[in-house]
Amino acid sequence: MPQYDSSNLVIHPHAAGDSGLIVEVRPELAGWDTISFQSRRLGRGQRWSFAWTESELALVVLGGTVSIESNRGSWAGVGKRANVFAGLPSALYLPPHTSLSVTAETDCEFALAWAATKEEHPPRLVHPEDVTVELRGGDHASRHINSILPPGFPCARLVVVEVYTPGGNWSSYPPHKHDVHRAAPDGRILEADLDEIYYYKIDRPEGYALQRVYTGPESPLQQAGQPIDAAVIARSDDVVLIPEGYHPVSSPVGYTTYYLNVLVGSAQSLAASDDPQFAWVKGSYHGLDPRVPIYPVPPSAIR
Repeated sequence: MPQYDSSNLVIHPHAAGDSGLIVEVRPELAGWDTISFQSRRLGRGQRWSFAWTESELALVVLGGTVSIESNRGSWAGVGKRANVFAGLPSALYLPPHTSLSVTAETDCEFALAWAATKEEHPPRLVHPEDVTVELRGGDHASRHINSILPPGFPCARLVVVEVYTPGGNWSSYPPHKHDVHRAAPDGRILEADLDEIYYYKIDRPEGYALQRVYTGPESPLQQAGQPIDAAVIARSDDVVLIPEGYHPVSSPVGYTTYYLNVLVGSAQSLAASDDPQFAWVKGSYHGLDPRVPIYPVPPSAIR
């Protein structure tokens, strides 16, 4: 496992060339055996194909509309929003031993995340109206969360959500972590051991977000003498790796920060522990920031 610092916790976009590939996370470079990830861009009418064996995969349409053909079924007209800041997502879950071809019905961008499993679950198309929305936090820690493949989704390991943080606000705050697996006597998961990625988009091209990643005394890396304490700059299409530790995000004033989270680990769960130094902040909120949700969503979608 590498020694993580600000130089290798961020993966930057690829140079133009490989059939629309924007950025990718390969496990051997990330230092884990859990999450593989790509984001891709296709022009209208272009086609891209992919196949895999012992993994499950989620495809999230970031913007535009695609049609998908596979040995598990075909789906047309997938994707309703122009970009991630313009509405709720569409996504497709596919099981192991699948091959697919994605054809761009319009100019489009999409993300793919996959994780090893032998479990078989049926394909499932996630429509915008299937997505639940949570308005979490309060005051300058208010954010908008779209659950795409939440805990309990009929799959083996993947958890996928989108998060929007208005300018001047903090997200993943108070700082939380999920780097040890702890369960209550009744079997409830108190904290899962999860690897995670943050795939960023900022609503203006010059924008950026700031993210700190730091381990605490429970972290296996810290106990092994490899602590993390890094602050990183994330711009559109950057991926930040969260192998362990707390990982709060700050969105600069005037810019809305989006990130796609993919989590895989000891359970299909979002169970986490807050940094005890900062947990008190949750009791100080006076109300929700009126800027969330970021765009109109049906009241029935908000949980």
